[in-house]
Amino acid sequence: MTARIQDHTLRLARSLCALGAFALLSACATNSDTSGGEESARAPALGEGRGPWIIPVADSARPRAVYEGLASWYGARFQGRLTANGEVFDQHALTAAHPTLPLPSLARVTRLDTGESVVVRVNDRGPFVEGRIIDLSFAAANELDFVEDGVAEVLIEALGPADVEDRAAPPMAFDPAEGPPRFDAETLEPIQTAQR
Repeated sequence: MTARIQDHTLRLARSLCALGAFALLSACATNSDTSGGEESARAPALGEGRGPWIIPVADSARPRAVYEGLASWYGARFQGRLTANGEVFDQHALTAAHPTLPLPSLARVTRLDTGESVVVRVNDRGPFVEGRIIDLSFAAANELDFVEDGVAEVLIEALGPADVEDRAAPPMAFDPAEGPPRFDAETLEPIQTAQR
């Protein structure tokens, strides 16, 4: 009799687990509106929060997430250093650092006060200053015309993964005490540093 009760209890527990898993998976499901209407392609109004707003993707031209906030830029001090995904940082390339977007990926950054926009390759992590949501390279900040101001309110549209082959660097070992090697942005040759 005890074995029969245990068997019944085990079946009930399995059924409840399956029901719970089904409930979790159905909560993750998205509404697949295939009508292709204009309403399905529109991002939420900017006043609805700071993002990210997740947007269903039907094709690669539409953004996957939208963020709004303060952008800053970085340049010469980091020229030739390795980015978070192993690429050599070039301040004259249209690149960016973001805390959470996949590396490498593409993002459209639009300055809110002027409407100017640029597509950048996200290949680094940052910014590390509270209140900022993206660090753009000098070239990207120059395109958006905020180099002199230092910061600008922007809208970021995550466009999806970038081609990992077009600028990927091979894995590299280095002495942590000396830091990662630096490279000349023009020749991509290692810069020799004086021994410490």
